[in-house]
Amino acid sequence: MYQIPGHHHISMISKNAGQNNHFYKNVLGLRRVKVTVNQDDPSMYHLFYGDRTGSPGTELTFFELPFAGQTHPGTNAITRIGLLVPSTDSLHYWKARFEELGVTHSGITMYANRPALKFEDPDRLRLVLLAADGEKAGHWEAWDQSDIPEEHRIQGMGTVEITVRSLDKTAGVLAELFGYTEVSRNEREAAFQSIGGEVFGEILLKQMDGPSEKPGRGSIHHLAIRVKNDTELEYWADQVDKRGFHSSGIVDRFYFKSLYFRDWNGILFEIATDGPGFTVDGDVEHLGEKLDLPPFLEERREEIEAKLTPIDEG
Repeated sequence: MYQIPGHHHISMISKNAGQNNHFYKNVLGLRRVKVTVNQDDPSMYHLFYGDRTGSPGTELTFFELPFAGQTHPGTNAITRIGLLVPSTDSLHYWKARFEELGVTHSGITMYANRPALKFEDPDRLRLVLLAADGEKAGHWEAWDQSDIPEEHRIQGMGTVEITVRSLDKTAGVLAELFGYTEVSRNEREAAFQSIGGEVFGEILLKQMDGPSEKPGRGSIHHLAIRVKNDTELEYWADQVDKRGFHSSGIVDRFYFKSLYFRDWNGILFEIATDGPGFTVDGDVEHLGEKLDLPPFLEERREEIEAKLTPIDEG
């Protein structure tokens, strides 16, 4: 059985690409590594932020939906994203920065047994900075043009929170299908790690009754977990099928290949390969500077660009 190395990326809904671009580049100091479109609906932007090359485990991705309404929080949804920073001192740096820039935050607290700073982006997406104490996403690469001091930069994804009606159903998917290790549990919560002791593959399950979340701006569409290559993806596709889940089948996204399925609580998971990555159609120094399209959409570039509102780079 293959081991899941950790998170690959996580995808959200944003109402305004310009506002989103400003927050993740200029406030959080991430690199915008790819400007492309939703391959299933090319009328909307798909923006990717991460480290220097958009390494797996560092990617935050957003679909722009200008007419997205408010998210109505509920259960059976992915409900918070953890981002790793080097130390508790980094949390104090970020608290001061958030206060200076008017970012909604909780103050320094504890989350998933780590010092933490909860905050929200302009779409009210719920995030939390976690003091990593030496841990960082797999092969995070520093981006030298970030305005954030190197000792405080975000170093990829940490704990991802999923809220469900039936904790045991999603716990079974993580442990029995994907081989995650259960590292803690109480009556209403359980934490799982893809690699024992490593926060960059951690999922925190929370049990909550009530209506399902109604998605909108700031909601999380899906979590993608990593596999190394096509061979491993084919293996996991077979495992998903054997356990009775309906899947998308393997989809070639050009920058990676992937498969999508919903678990018994309706949580949308993606399984995505590490490569070929975002440099397949661009050099490292100029990633994210222009609209990139996969080859099968390139012949529609003029039509696609006409429907997109230019992103405000301010």
